[in-house]
Amino acid sequence: MHIIAAEEACRASRAAARTLGECLVLVLFVAGCQKPASAPPMATPEDSPAATLGSLEVTARLVEVPEGAIFKRDLYNYAIVLKYQVLEVHRGQVTESAIYVAHYNPFKPRAEAADQRVPGIGGDLRTFGGGQVQRLALEASVEDHYMGGIVDKYFGQHTGPIYWAVWTNLVRD
Repeated sequence: MHIIAAEEACRASRAAARTLGECLVLVLFVAGCQKPASAPPMATPEDSPAATLGSLEVTARLVEVPEGAIFKRDLYNYAIVLKYQVLEVHRGQVTESAIYVAHYNPFKPRAEAADQRVPGIGGDLRTFGGGQVQRLALEASVEDHYMGGIVDKYFGQHTGPIYWAVWTNLVRD
């Protein structure tokens, strides 16, 4: 009688251990599926140029890149106007929910876009793509900062200022 009770106790103990092990695996699986806790996706380090350059700083979603608007010309520098949906204003004042931003030499990664003619621009964005969320340091008017060719596929569709992109970082979440 004691042997049978001991065998049943062992079976029950093994079943409980198996159930506990399965629960542990399930907990680890669920924990592995969770996003790690991190800074909010719109956070920019205080030492980033995006946090100090320009008179405005926004986080905005690039609405689209118009067909044929970005092209490579080795002997021709230009700026392109792109439309953004403002998600958050960090510095300065922007009253519009949609803004238009001019980017110099848009076919180049932002870190390589500056030259002797237009120094002091940059960022970590490599290529422009519709739907991207970007952290932008801006100046209030392109006319005050750039004299050159501008491709504006939105000409006549906007009444507010065209902002000048000083620094453009891709927001990663």
